Amino acid sequence: MQADRGDTVAERKTQENDASVEAFLNAIEHDGRRSDCETVNEIMRRVTGKEPKMWGDSIVGFGRYHYKYASGREGDLFVTGFSPRKTALTVYIVPGFTRFEKLTKRLGKYKTGKSCLYIKKLDDIDLDTLEELIRLSVERMKEAYGV
Repeated sequence: MQADRGDTVAERKTQENDASVEAFLNAIEHDGRRSDCETVNEIMRRVTGKEPKMWGDSIVGFGRYHYKYASGREGDLFVTGFSPRKTALTVYIVPGFTRFEKLTKRLGKYKTGKSCLYIKKLDDIDLDTLEELIRLSVERMKEAYGV
């Protein structure tokens, strides 16, 4: 989920809300996916020092930053987060992967989108490398947005 898609606050459907993260995670039917999400949740708590919040009805996000572009488009988004999608666990690395190429080579089996890391199961990847990737992503967001 890249912040530069041109969404305005009014247009963005994925807003932070007060829904229960615990209830959301407990409702994941697939035991393996639920366990993987609980592990990523703990990693992100440790890395960010923030409590998880629901964004929309299916994303667990950590932290928050405000973006504003020269075009006038602006909004708020989580600094990092994850979502248990049907085909893969999606981990949001908001600044993208370009600056993290050496690190992602050590990660294991995954696919990427612009800011999305798609993981079938955590057993396919190196968890220490995932944590380092999340940590560096969060550090980059702190530098860029002061969060």
